[in-house]
Amino acid sequence: MRSILLILLGLAALSRPSVSGTPGLARSAAPAADTAILRVAAYNIRHGRGMDGRVDLRRTAEAIGRLDADVIALQEVDRETERTGGVDQTAVLAGMLGYRGYHGAHRRYQGGEYGNAVLTRLPVLASRTHPIPPASGSALAVHELVVDVPGYGAVSVVSVHLAGTPDERLAQADTVTARFATRAHPVVLAGDFNGRPEGPVIRRLEERWRVLGKSGDPRTYPADAPDREIDFVIVRSRDALEALDHRVAEEAGASDHRPLRAVLRLARPERPPLLDGGALRR
Repeated sequence: MRSILLILLGLAALSRPSVSGTPGLARSAAPAADTAILRVAAYNIRHGRGMDGRVDLRRTAEAIGRLDADVIALQEVDRETERTGGVDQTAVLAGMLGYRGYHGAHRRYQGGEYGNAVLTRLPVLASRTHPIPPASGSALAVHELVVDVPGYGAVSVVSVHLAGTPDERLAQADTVTARFATRAHPVVLAGDFNGRPEGPVIRRLEERWRVLGKSGDPRTYPADAPDREIDFVIVRSRDALEALDHRVAEEAGASDHRPLRAVLRLARPERPPLLDGGALRR
């Protein structure tokens, strides 16, 4: 009887499917018992327009899918604009990927809206668009999605796209810092900051935030021959988040930016962080 049991266990082990990694992205370590894992990606999709000048949301969706992230912060996303055929790009991408999608508009544009979006496969606790100072007179905003991370609790992931002159971007960065300073739960900024690591905008953010370093080549723009690092994942200095892996994906054609992904380990608190409803209303 014991020999039969051993044979059956061996066959079961052989029949388990293998899992292959994503090209260009390292697999993350298994979480410890007292931690949780959150995979965050950022991608300026340029309304689905690739380096060949074609708008192709299926190609965009394939690039996003390869990131295998729990939450994806997108920038330059159209909603029912003329230039992209009246399509709600957030809804289309979410449907292709099996995620939920939330669009946060900067402003009206070509009969629709232009802005940021966040996609997720995690439970959603809240979604809100926050205005920030304009760029050359054009309205801007960031979009916050509060997700419920399994085994942890509430975490805000904010899709950010700063733009304009250095002074305008400094004002935008200061507004973002002030907006999220009082959140009782962790906050992750992800997106296109239009500033280099040594520049004044990122230096200003580093006064209150941690800009996560990347493994490998950190440059993200232009996608076909990157020569600058302007896309980042940033966390508050006081939040107990650790980057297990953070790198730029090898995607050179679906947009003019390359996407990036960070695998974050969250130290589990004694009590799960709760949704900060009062702060969300501000």
